[in-house]
Amino acid sequence: MNDCIFCKIIEDKLPAYKVYEDEKFMAFLDIAPVNPGHTFVVPKKHFVSLSDVPKEYTADFMTVVKKVGDAVMEAVGVEGFNLGMNNGGVAGQIVPHVHMHIMPRVESDGLKLWPSKKYSPGEDKQVAQKIRQALGQDHEEN
Repeated sequence: MNDCIFCKIIEDKLPAYKVYEDEKFMAFLDIAPVNPGHTFVVPKKHFVSLSDVPKEYTADFMTVVKKVGDAVMEAVGVEGFNLGMNNGGVAGQIVPHVHMHIMPRVESDGLKLWPSKKYSPGEDKQVAQKIRQALGQDHEEN
């Protein structure tokens, strides 16, 4: 038996305020929203993190996120939203089912973005090179 709370919502075993559904995806309201209209978009098939999602789902996933995001903005009367996705426990993922947060924003909501850090001298070049190598793009750039 799958104990995933999002799978239970998808299977109608737990209640949720669903706002969108097609053959691959579902969107429903977060029960602890940043602001009214905070919505999750999830694939109906269980994938733990974005790294587990096959590429045939990824483009459709973002198409649904855009569609639902635009509808959320219109419905709750905001001019913007943040997208959030946590991949893995170390990144804050609580529900082990890949999901995108659509968080409507208003200027006075108090939501803060992450703090920034600085690279040590030369670290940025080294990190960029390692990422290019992981992508198979191992030519050096400045």
